[in-house]
Amino acid sequence: MRVYPTFFTVCFSWMDPERAHHLGFLGIKTCRRLGLSSVLRRLTRPAGDQSVEVMGLRFPSRFGLAAGFDKGAKGIPALADLGFGHVEIGTVTGQPQPGNPRPRLFRLVRDKAVINRMGFNNDGAAAVAPRVRSARAALARDWKGRTRPVIGVNIGKTKVVPLEDAVADYRSSTRELAPCADYLVVNVSSPNTPGLRELQAVESLRPILAAVREESSRVTGRRVPLLVKIAPDLADADVLAVADLAMELGLDGIVATNTTIAREGLGLVTDPAVVESYGAGGLSGVPLRARSLEVLRTLKAHVGDRLALVAVGGVTSVEDAAEALAAGADLVQGYTAFLYEGPFWAARVVKGLRRLSRV
Repeated sequence: MRVYPTFFTVCFSWMDPERAHHLGFLGIKTCRRLGLSSVLRRLTRPAGDQSVEVMGLRFPSRFGLAAGFDKGAKGIPALADLGFGHVEIGTVTGQPQPGNPRPRLFRLVRDKAVINRMGFNNDGAAAVAPRVRSARAALARDWKGRTRPVIGVNIGKTKVVPLEDAVADYRSSTRELAPCADYLVVNVSSPNTPGLRELQAVESLRPILAAVREESSRVTGRRVPLLVKIAPDLADADVLAVADLAMELGLDGIVATNTTIAREGLGLVTDPAVVESYGAGGLSGVPLRARSLEVLRTLKAHVGDRLALVAVGGVTSVEDAAEALAAGADLVQGYTAFLYEGPFWAARVVKGLRRLSRV
């Protein structure tokens, strides 16, 4: 029987969700500062060799942490200690910004879901890049002789930058972050930056992706794997259009999916009046799982092995992760369940995937 659900109820469920997040993250980082990293790594490391090569990168396991938890690259090594095979930080924007006014994070506990309208609150690319470099060095030391967790960097548009200047803004973030990233993700699918999802239209997306690829190669002298993250709310035809563009431009993969603006048809248990009272924002967690899987299967049927597919959305259990892999995902990410399942959740999923693979 797991202790964390009771701990969550007693310590966090009554607390403002954003404050609870910061305290929980502080606790994770404090464990590292207290010198507990080596102990945690022994407890959480994958059973046997679960390493896999995706996009030319070697991952210690297929399961990682989605963007959104560590927006500013302030705790990558501490998160890696908990068993994540990769940590995707961000979303990071070209300029620092505070995000949307509080409250901006809401729990739907009975649904194991979250609504957020954070608005890309972060310190900006120039401030985040040195932290990523430092984290890479720390992981190289910690995992010497073993496959280290991979660091992904998720970049988005600065809110005050007009849509017509988005290309230059993404180029600016790339200039700072590509040299220290293992891979880059272009986020054009958050519902919390006005107009951002308009950039998923192929005619708007093409110059952004091309610019990020060009700038990345220019400042690094190497090929940094590049992916685009899409919304679950896209029609299937638009999903396929983005996939075609990704293949045309030589991208390495697609992250499917971001949060949803939908509220109907998700099987929510929470009182509709309560959900409505939380207002606008992206919904993540268990209710998103079915649509995310649909998008994943649609993509896999269309692209085959020509693009790496990263599944995210509603992954809570070992079985959820296994289903995503069976549906065609090369990697699987989670985030919302981390809030409900506790610090050893990633290790349970990774070890569970190992057991299932041996059945």
